[in-house]
Amino acid sequence: MAAGASLVEIIFLFILIFFYVYPLVLLPLLGMNIAAKGQPNQLQELSELLHGTPILPFKSNEIDKYDVIFDLDFDDTPESIGQYAYLQNKLVVLGTVKIQLEELYAELGSTPTCTIVGMNTLPTFIHRPIVECCATNDMDATVAKEKLASLGLETRFVKSRVGLVTPRIVCMIINEAYYTVQEGTAAREDIDLGMKLGTAYPKGPFAWCDEIGLDHVYETLDALYQDTKDERYKICSLLKTEYLQSFTQQA
Repeated sequence: MAAGASLVEIIFLFILIFFYVYPLVLLPLLGMNIAAKGQPNQLQELSELLHGTPILPFKSNEIDKYDVIFDLDFDDTPESIGQYAYLQNKLVVLGTVKIQLEELYAELGSTPTCTIVGMNTLPTFIHRPIVECCATNDMDATVAKEKLASLGLETRFVKSRVGLVTPRIVCMIINEAYYTVQEGTAAREDIDLGMKLGTAYPKGPFAWCDEIGLDHVYETLDALYQDTKDERYKICSLLKTEYLQSFTQQA
């Protein structure tokens, strides 16, 4: 460091090394193998989140080679918990917006032998400054925080519950927006504009719904309602109709 370097320059250099040089250069030298599976948009977000750190495509027959596994669409296939539960010395990060970790372990009849944590992996929520995660115990949360921090990720652990925190709030807002349209109170465009201008949200509920995917919104709300029986998560009939229609439109 040249003499007379300012504190700002020193801090900038530290950030550069920790968040970019470390993941891109030092991690491969340390031999950390990261694997992931999920939808293309989820995998793209994960790649951006990890600053281009090499990510191997997940292959179940090579599972012993991986140090960290991201299963981004896990809550669409929760029965696959069996292939992770009895691994050793690995971190497994599962997409668990629509299912609770405790429910998975109850069905297994035991707790995992490796560190497994949940993560908010709905599209648009992966590549964020703070990664929303959950764990069933403090030890798993601590181990995961440290290992994810070594990848340059800042995490915030919330209670292990269906919907976590951010997804349940956003999906509830989207559901309320559908009720507003269904009642004829306002048009979709007006609701989106009003939300952006009135609350400083980055996008309106319908625009956000399009980016998340109507299927994810519907399934998250359905899981929340089944879990809580809270009327706030009871799916608007207009939202349900559009969700069902999407299957015939894809055919």
